[in-house]
Amino acid sequence: MPAPAKKSVRKPIVGKTASKPRAAPKTSVAPKKPATAGLQVGDKAPGFRLADDTGRARELEDFAGKFLVLYFYPKDNTPGCTQESCDFRDNLNGLTSSGAAVAGVSADSVESHRKFKAKHEFTFSLLSDPDHAALNAYGVWQEKSLYGRKFMGIVRSTFLIDGDGVIRAVFPKVKVTGHVDEVLAALHTLKKGAPKSGGKTA
Repeated sequence: MPAPAKKSVRKPIVGKTASKPRAAPKTSVAPKKPATAGLQVGDKAPGFRLADDTGRARELEDFAGKFLVLYFYPKDNTPGCTQESCDFRDNLNGLTSSGAAVAGVSADSVESHRKFKAKHEFTFSLLSDPDHAALNAYGVWQEKSLYGRKFMGIVRSTFLIDGDGVIRAVFPKVKVTGHVDEVLAALHTLKKGAPKSGGKTA
């Protein structure tokens, strides 16, 4: 007796015509693409007015006449951000002797900054940007992904700004290890009279 014919199994369509469940609408606290994202060497640095770890308002103009190492980091008291800030602390003499000041920026509160600074004895300012004004202006408040989850956050980045408020080096997507050495090298190059415009120094 012949075996019964096998029934063909229809495979699901997985191409472009396959129907997909509609994703829930995203909520975002910042524009998808900040207006000044993609700042480059030679651009004028966006101004800011942010409270420091004492509650005092600080502006870009406060650092006029010297280089400013403006570093953006995700969050106080997290491993990478603590290491990065401690590296700047430990190399502050080398930075200041090259004519630079240092300031860190995150969305943490003034009180969080105050505790973070006291705990690790930082001697430079930490600026609070809970409204993401400077974070958006410098293009570092972006959509990030972790284990498949998307969210808005700070992309670790550093800008080296000269005494006239012009960006002289950009360090995007910073890797903490060795970063301060990169900044010092860029400062030394600029102090020797390297060209003040062009591509990224970093």
